[in-house]
Amino acid sequence: MAESNITKAKSLSFAVRIVKLYKHLCDDHREFVLSKQCLRSGTSIGAMVREAEYAQSKSDFIHKLSIGSKEANETLYWLELLFETRYIDAASYESIKADADELLKLLTASIKTAKANLSK
Repeated sequence: MAESNITKAKSLSFAVRIVKLYKHLCDDHREFVLSKQCLRSGTSIGAMVREAEYAQSKSDFIHKLSIGSKEANETLYWLELLFETRYIDAASYESIKADADELLKLLTASIKTAKANLSK
């Protein structure tokens, strides 16, 4: 039950962006609390995608991807908060938000497909 390579690649690229954002916020803005939350949830998405690759069952696969989608949604919250508090500018926010939205859509589609195939 391997997760698609697209989701795997995009979640890793997103995690790299999140790590770079975290470093920027810590180094340039001395912001440690919100950025740490964003780091945790943003890097967890890819970790859940990787865990889903070796799921023990179809249900476990769906569960792992569902956690990944929750983490993506949480990351969107932290990104919005960082934007609203002016730690990140509009261009940076829109760019990384678009990546998070895309990941959330990919995960949602994978979950729906897996659920549809669950009864087969």
